[in-house]
Amino acid sequence: ADGWATVRIWQANIGKKIVAQVPMQGGEVQEEGDFELDGVTFPAAEVKLEFLDPGAEEGEDSGGAMLPTGHVTDWLDVPGIGRIEATLINAGLPTIFVAAESLGFKGTELQPDINPHADILARIETIRRHGAVAMGLAATEEDAAKTAHTPKLSFVAPSQAYTASDGRAVRCEDIDLLARVFSMGPLHHAMTGTGAVAIASAVAVPGTIPNRLARTQPDGRVRFGHPSGTLSVGAEAREENGQWVVTKAMMSRSARRLMEGWVRVPDPTR
Repeated sequence: ADGWATVRIWQANIGKKIVAQVPMQGGEVQEEGDFELDGVTFPAAEVKLEFLDPGAEEGEDSGGAMLPTGHVTDWLDVPGIGRIEATLINAGLPTIFVAAESLGFKGTELQPDINPHADILARIETIRRHGAVAMGLAATEEDAAKTAHTPKLSFVAPSQAYTASDGRAVRCEDIDLLARVFSMGPLHHAMTGTGAVAIASAVAVPGTIPNRLARTQPDGRVRFGHPSGTLSVGAEAREENGQWVVTKAMMSRSARRLMEGWVRVPDPTR
């Protein structure tokens, strides 16, 4: 009646189980709250999510193991661009992590700094396609071009102060990592939920690029800065038979009723 209700969810597109803790009040779902999620316009009720085995290999968009090449980092030889060090990971959604400086970025970039520049977006897409082939998600770069939704490419950098897209100042000491992600071409305005799971998972595995660049909190969580603000995520990882496995990734999202109304359907008998 009051507290948290456990809801078990199957996310079909990535073939994963999610356990949601939904706030309850007086026997009803709490639809409003003061939990603020940067990138979402209004505060709402907090829903705590646990992604179980986010790096397992059941998902239809997965390339297999959580680290498909078996390495925490790989070098991609990209024609016209050069050698790019990357962490290739299947967690949440297949993601290619690269250091911001390897792309000539600072890590504090916002959408207007990148999205108007077709040459930058073309360079990012070329790297993404090569990463897709290296992960076993596509046989050729041409095949990778047909699946723009996966893998994602994210660039990360050590924490530093920056100004978010709404003009708020994000202090260096309030974050442990900077992260940006490209989604279906352009730079995302915040961070995708599956991208946050990938960040948490990568930080939890020693030697990955996000792990090398991030600070972690005593509870294992990492606070990362994205274009719209900050987000706290965490993951639990262990090594099994020489392979890293993430058993759980944790984060919070917000939820509230958006609208209510009626749909007018004509009577088919008239």
